Amino acid sequence: MRLKSLAKKEVIDVENGQKLGVLGRADLIFDPSTGRIQSIVIQNNGITGIGPARKELIIDWEQIQTIGEDTILLKK
Repeated sequence: MRLKSLAKKEVIDVENGQKLGVLGRADLIFDPSTGRIQSIVIQNNGITGIGPARKELIIDWEQIQTIGEDTILLKK
């Protein structure tokens, strides 16, 4: 799966049903020794996507339960 295909997926915490946001711009953090993905860093910018980030959300790769067509389900 490409990072671009994660864009616009809604992130939901399955334990409490809370909607954490929609993936837009995201970065990946890799383990340099294994090359495996450790985390996804989601930066929620303003409406235009320009300017400093208002909020940053770091999701450990192990927290992802399912990546569906429209949603990403997390377990905390």
